[in-house]
Amino acid sequence: MAAFKAFSIWYPVERLPSLNAAVMVAGGLGALAATTPLAWLAPMLGRHGLFLVLAALATLAALGIYSTPDKPASAAGGTLGQQLRELLNVLRSREFWRYAPMTATGLGGFVALQGLWAVPWLMQVGGHTREVAAFHLLLTTLAMVSGFLLTAVCIGPLRRRGIAPGRVMVLGNALGLVTMLALWSGVGSTHALWFVLAFVFAVGNIAYAEITSRFAPTLAGRVNAALNLATFVGAFSIQWGYGVMLDGLQAAGRSIADSHRLTFVTLLALQVVGFGWFLWNRRAARAATGTRLQPPDGE
Repeated sequence: MAAFKAFSIWYPVERLPSLNAAVMVAGGLGALAATTPLAWLAPMLGRHGLFLVLAALATLAALGIYSTPDKPASAAGGTLGQQLRELLNVLRSREFWRYAPMTATGLGGFVALQGLWAVPWLMQVGGHTREVAAFHLLLTTLAMVSGFLLTAVCIGPLRRRGIAPGRVMVLGNALGLVTMLALWSGVGSTHALWFVLAFVFAVGNIAYAEITSRFAPTLAGRVNAALNLATFVGAFSIQWGYGVMLDGLQAAGRSIADSHRLTFVTLLALQVVGFGWFLWNRRAARAATGTRLQPPDGE
């Protein structure tokens, strides 16, 4: 979120989708480095050596951030009370609530699945072994990095060709719903479907740049943090709710596979509602108080 805020200060709003995606590529590469490459290094460096290397890298990153000049004129400033009031204005805005349900159910739903329920689904519904299910998770990580990278590289050229980032985000969300439906139906290769779902998740992060463009630049940090909070509240709620519903269905006599399918399709229904809410409010949100007078191209 700090990087998203910094980008909003230093660069024009039309560059935010590609820059946000670029920093997410770095995060994805870090996640990949923490898997097999880290396992290769562990015998050579040992646990203490690995932590020392990580500490050194973190120190270098901190020094790089510290040496970057600031733009004080672009900071929001104000007292704590003023900052809280501005945050409340963001949370009360129609524009925020246009995006929040979609990100909470869409992005949050993917985080909930990848973080907890994907492996049980693959094993108990798909009949895969734990090793095969783990390979699916590796594919999702690769797909996310690929999605972030392509967004960073391609979103600018697409904009110049008249395809706005908002339109890409909408198409990505629609493809995500179709992919979820295919997973639930058992149609197609599970490897390909989970790859596509993770790729779409990466494209869905365009929502952060899109909502930032609707508010004053000084509020970028609060807007992104609020939307990120909605995403993770959705993720944690869905993780918990999925388990509660799964247990309840099994207690009622359903098989584990049927319980997963009913719970999964309930999540899909929530995602359809969140996405539908976003589309339905598209026209009304243009005139919402506190947003920019001219929305991004393609809206």
